[in-house]
Amino acid sequence: MVLLVSSASLGYAADAPPYGALLQQALAEAPTLLEQQANVSAATADAAQTRAWPNPRVDTVIENLGAPSSGGQSQRQNTYSITQPVEILGKRGARIEAGERNLIAVEARRRQAQIAFAAELAVAYATVEATQARKTLAQDDLARANDDLRAARAMVQAGKEADLRLAQAQASVAAAQAGEQAASADVTQALERLSALAGASTPYSGVTGSLLTTTKARAMGGEALGETPAIVTAQAERDALDAQVQVEQKKWIPDVGLSAGVRRYGWTNESGYVVGVSATIPILDRNSNAVAGAKQRVIAAEARLASARLQAAATRRSAEAQVIAAEQRLSAATEGERAASEAYRLGRIGYDAGKTSLLELLAIRRALSDAKGLTIDAGLARVRALAALAQADGRLAFGE
Repeated sequence: MVLLVSSASLGYAADAPPYGALLQQALAEAPTLLEQQANVSAATADAAQTRAWPNPRVDTVIENLGAPSSGGQSQRQNTYSITQPVEILGKRGARIEAGERNLIAVEARRRQAQIAFAAELAVAYATVEATQARKTLAQDDLARANDDLRAARAMVQAGKEADLRLAQAQASVAAAQAGEQAASADVTQALERLSALAGASTPYSGVTGSLLTTTKARAMGGEALGETPAIVTAQAERDALDAQVQVEQKKWIPDVGLSAGVRRYGWTNESGYVVGVSATIPILDRNSNAVAGAKQRVIAAEARLASARLQAAATRRSAEAQVIAAEQRLSAATEGERAASEAYRLGRIGYDAGKTSLLELLAIRRALSDAKGLTIDAGLARVRALAALAQADGRLAFGE
């Protein structure tokens, strides 16, 4: 039964789409970004709510209940009125401005989250690609180790090598088998992480695209720091808090109500009209402490904005340096792999001709595996650097 379930699960597994398609899919489906979208929707509703007019109030007053009659007539009076609150001196405008500024800040945070997510997704995608390449390398290494074992066994049987060489070749095969198993586990772990990050209900079985070999890179230099997501978010949050100061400053303004109604006289059954104006008196509470607190929050936001500007400049300079270093590292690793491949080819020819010892051949093969591994690591480091640079520039990594 377990085998059937496992087979069914594997039957639904599929490779992840190319990175560009996966990014667009994840931007719409990833749980982390769905949370940000919900926050934007909530802020949009809050901003719309700030434009609502205050509700009118209906009052009913019954007077002179139980009062003595006058000339046999009841002194009762029934008054029915409607009071409409009126916001004066910019109270409504300040509230609307605060709602709109808060919406802008939430949208900036969503954009920042999308950019950070794209960078993380690019690294996760490239990590899967790198682990798959390492698994292939381990399989190739195992195949070469078996070839060396067969050659060593033939040499020992022909009396050209000691039995020790055969044991060394067998140990090399065992090490290669362990390396292949470890590489397979790394692939599984990387695929699980990519699937969870992208919001896939079923884990991917691999990736089809390639970021390790991509030549898509942005020219460095000249990017306006004002466009970085951290600065945009910090500015929007500062503006939202500044708008809140205006809201707090206008709370002391009297709440004014305009009333209109009708009064019915019990002794005549006739009616008269009533109008009125009401207002609170801001004597005991002028909201001064709330205003002071709001102003301090603006000061704190200004400090965060200044820190974000400094951090953005430093982050971008560091990202540019990392990209340059990663490009050079990848170039050197590629040259090293090419030289190691040629050395192994020559070493194998020499071993088959009896001119190279098994120990030398094993050392050359290990050097080749290390060189190929360094190339994979260098490619992954380049993707990390380019993703960090894209994040510093305020771009979706490998998506814009």
